Amino acid sequence: MIHSSYYRPRIFPIKGDTADAEIDRAQAIDPTISLNREKVEEIGRDGIVGYLKKSPTIGYRLTQLEYGNVEFWQKLVNSSTLGANGETGITLSDFKTPYFDVCAYLTDDDGTFRGTALYPGLRCSGFSLTIGDPQDMIERSFDFVGENAKILKDDNKYYIYGRHEAGSGGDDEIDLSAKAPVENPENAGTYMFRVVRVRAGVTTELTRTTDYSYDDGTKVLTITSIQASDVIKYWYSSGTAPDTQFTLNDSDVAGIVGDSVSIYLYIPGSGSPSSSDYIYRLQNVTLDVRFDREDIREIGNREIVARGVRNNTVTVTLGRILEQFTIEDVLRGSDLGVIDVQNLSDEVALIIKIYDENTK
Repeated sequence: MIHSSYYRPRIFPIKGDTADAEIDRAQAIDPTISLNREKVEEIGRDGIVGYLKKSPTIGYRLTQLEYGNVEFWQKLVNSSTLGANGETGITLSDFKTPYFDVCAYLTDDDGTFRGTALYPGLRCSGFSLTIGDPQDMIERSFDFVGENAKILKDDNKYYIYGRHEAGSGGDDEIDLSAKAPVENPENAGTYMFRVVRVRAGVTTELTRTTDYSYDDGTKVLTITSIQASDVIKYWYSSGTAPDTQFTLNDSDVAGIVGDSVSIYLYIPGSGSPSSSDYIYRLQNVTLDVRFDREDIREIGNREIVARGVRNNTVTVTLGRILEQFTIEDVLRGSDLGVIDVQNLSDEVALIIKIYDENTK
């Protein structure tokens, strides 16, 4: 039996030189898998000809407590800097092309490591921020989509990630003997799940034999045409545990309650929000973002070859006790004696400021 305390989730950004991290404050993880098998029949046959195996459809929903840290957002957009320490914030366009692996290291109640649940190549299809009540914990929810899922067990039970930065002079050999890759029994002769090169900020997935090779005898991964300062990232399965599976985060707050939030609603272009734009008597707030993804395939290849987003939809729900008309006044753009809903503004800005505690 594996309880939630021994289900240890981790995220691995693929684009850019971005490190992996544990997923903190997770409350619920709900993956779904549709195999997409299509039955084939024909005239003149009693029964079926067979089944066509299309790429599976993977859904992955994650719910977290809000804990005032932007690290997980950074991993979702494959960046180490966006949104941190007052630097440029994360915008919806940052979610278009990034992709990532999510895995869970699984240990049973006897302390025996059983294997890894792996969901490779996920992309974000939406997220939400919910404050259900003034005294409720603030929750983040994320929806991811992908095309594959793997169970790693027995000799292949650990998911390993490595990083190598090339020095000068053709530094093209990477010694993996400390945590030796194990052959993928589903694909004879294959040891690497993925090898990626980051050169001058551009990420390229490398092709086996053409761009890289692995020798199981020497335990060496060799990269073709490597240049100084290239960053090589690689993933594989092994019978040897990674250095880090899950690190407890005791530095950030455990969670944040709804009374530690300030919410402002105002018309953009009229300056920064002031105390008059503060929304009182709110009972619940939901900010929901959906991405209309446009992830492209090609004939002759079962993998996604390009990632993007066609359109974004942002929905805000504000629930309040009907005492003051601040929301309607803002939407109308003026404090009028009569507010006609046909004349409400098309552009309104909502700011949700989240603090560590209710002293703000």
